[in-house]
Amino acid sequence: MPTNNAPATSGGFSAEERAAMKERAAELRAEGRAGAKKADGLQAVLDAIAKMAPEDRALAERVHVTVTGNAPGLSPKTWYGMPAYANGDGKVVVFFQESGKFSYRYSTLGFQDVANIDDGDMWPVSFAVLRWSPAVEKRVAELVRAAVS
Repeated sequence: MPTNNAPATSGGFSAEERAAMKERAAELRAEGRAGAKKADGLQAVLDAIAKMAPEDRALAERVHVTVTGNAPGLSPKTWYGMPAYANGDGKVVVFFQESGKFSYRYSTLGFQDVANIDDGDMWPVSFAVLRWSPAVEKRVAELVRAAVS
């Protein structure tokens, strides 16, 4: 799993990461209609993240990097105005809900029913996220990889 040691301006994306994402969106648009749809989804997610309060934005940026790095087959899109990542059928697998959206005290990482995180007769599908740390990143990466397995 790649890590980025470049300093991040908001505790989230570095200038290099932002530039790379813009380049990728342009590449997708150049691929044609399907690529343009993916590029539009990526841009919508980046725009939604940019509108968040600084604490939520920093978390959402790290979630974005972790999800896209561990599940490159998922396509970014917004879902009820939240950053989300969909499978090839367009169904949302994982999403991030900022704490400010409903005035909660924590942000949420959630999984939809198409995620492969089943564990017996009962399992969590939503996780509160207060702060980003190496342990949180590791757990999110594990959940995302399981969700798309």
